[in-house]
Amino acid sequence: MVRNYDPSRPVPAEIRERILENGLRAPSGGFSQGWAFLTLEGDDRERYWRIAAEDPDPKYVEWVTGLRRAPLLIFAFAHKDAYLDRYTEPDKGWTDRDESHWTAPYWYVDTGMAALLMLQTVVDEGLGACLFGPPAEKVGRLKEEFGVPDGFDPIGVISIGYRAPDKRSPSLKRGRRSTAEVVHRGHWGRHEQ
Repeated sequence: MVRNYDPSRPVPAEIRERILENGLRAPSGGFSQGWAFLTLEGDDRERYWRIAAEDPDPKYVEWVTGLRRAPLLIFAFAHKDAYLDRYTEPDKGWTDRDESHWTAPYWYVDTGMAALLMLQTVVDEGLGACLFGPPAEKVGRLKEEFGVPDGFDPIGVISIGYRAPDKRSPSLKRGRRSTAEVVHRGHWGRHEQ
């Protein structure tokens, strides 16, 4: 994840469109495609930051300083109703929109997979990106500012641009967990040997 960008280099339109198109190739339950993406560049990007970074604590200001330089933001939203409606169609067979049918909220899972494909495309294009969440208390104002309809839940924002010198996240000191710690073989009590 990149947290500092070169603000003098915009993301070329053809790369932006490739990022978006590849994200739309993500799998989705029932091919519901219950996602939506809001691209923010130029003045729109500044409008986002005016709200998101308004009166934040100093630690947040420090954290987003480099993110604010990204020339492109993609705001990802999940649309639960697309899934609940899709699964009441005849080929799926449910007769109601009860969320208890779902083992997980696939509207969030699938939107996350679309975001991951966008992140992978960014890397393939030689750019940098960071997926982050807007401040929870600002979501209502952000949705209102950009005309996002009810029923679309924010999953996160992807900042995209050309990398600038960046300091590594202190979280990386935690290290990556090994397969022996997280992979269970045939039974939860069996780990890699």
